[in-house]
Amino acid sequence: MTLLPRIVRLVRRGSSSFHFQCTANMSSNNRRLRVLVDMDGVLADFEGGFLKKFKSRYPNEPYISLEDRRGFWVSTQYGELRSDLFDKAVSIWESKDFFMELDPLPGGVEAVKEMSKMENTDVFICTSPIKHYSYCPYEKYAWVEKHLGPNFLEQIILTRDKTIVTGDVLIDDKPDILGVEPNPTWEHILFSACHNKHLPLNPSQRRLLSWSDDWREMLASKRQ
Repeated sequence: MTLLPRIVRLVRRGSSSFHFQCTANMSSNNRRLRVLVDMDGVLADFEGGFLKKFKSRYPNEPYISLEDRRGFWVSTQYGELRSDLFDKAVSIWESKDFFMELDPLPGGVEAVKEMSKMENTDVFICTSPIKHYSYCPYEKYAWVEKHLGPNFLEQIILTRDKTIVTGDVLIDDKPDILGVEPNPTWEHILFSACHNKHLPLNPSQRRLLSWSDDWREMLASKRQ
């Protein structure tokens, strides 16, 4: 089973960021819409997978329910609960098979497959690997192949800095996406997750409440 795409370029930026950049076909006559879709918390159930494995590995430790999750970084909230829980939380997603075994979030896989069949639309999975890279990059590719099919291996972008990736839309659950580019080309559509649902609505930022929300209309508006 081949898990590496045929066209992949590895670019080093600065001292710590690696960017797997896939080549997109752009028509000279027809404007193609480029949609970037985050993986963890948008397509893959990172929060649910983490909580399940944390409770299994540390059954006698306190945990934070999904209803009580606040803030993007899980480890930060666990560290505030008790300092030693920070490292225990990190150990969960640094473990083998964590990313591989995440369940898909309802409707996400189906939505991305439908997007990819839309006229003049290019869809890429744009995801940030963790710095502890022993398992994460391979498992992200394996997850995409399992749930979206081998053809989607051509459509993966791994980068620690999403601001340098060119696109029209980025669907991502992280409220603030920062990097070296202060003005990214994409519009950030915030995907609702347990850690950000409590945030007040920002009139300048569109929000996708779930994959049952009208994502088609959001993409259609970018073509106008």
